[in-house]
Amino acid sequence: MESMLFMIVIIALMILMMWVSGRKSKQQQTAIQDFRQSLKPGDEVATSTGLLGKIASVDQEKEQVVIDSEGSLSRWRIQAIAKPPIVPAYVHDDEVDEEGNPLPEVENEQDDSPSDSSEQSSKADKVDDESKDSTDKTTSADSRE
Repeated sequence: MESMLFMIVIIALMILMMWVSGRKSKQQQTAIQDFRQSLKPGDEVATSTGLLGKIASVDQEKEQVVIDSEGSLSRWRIQAIAKPPIVPAYVHDDEVDEEGNPLPEVENEQDDSPSDSSEQSSKADKVDDESKDSTDKTTSADSRE
């Protein structure tokens, strides 16, 4: 009796998995069919063999499209058309830590000591002021003569 119940549960699970798989497949087919019906000139597409390009013209009656791939026109059956692949952004391993988080940007070594740079700029200002004072004194002495 238990073995019969076990077999019924297994068969029910198999039927459920087949139904879910069939439903998902049907949704994918509907989405692809909608995509192919909505093709228009200028859309970027890829073919099943890997050709990338833009649609130049669409003939829904003959189920054909003309693809412009870098100036070369070619005619394809609409069933060979798919969405172009999404190219992910490349991040080098040196730019992330072990968990994949971006590393903080490294600033220049001169920016590490802001107090030193402010002291240097104040010294430069003093030198400029002293040179202006000496120039003013020289100019006023010259004007007296």
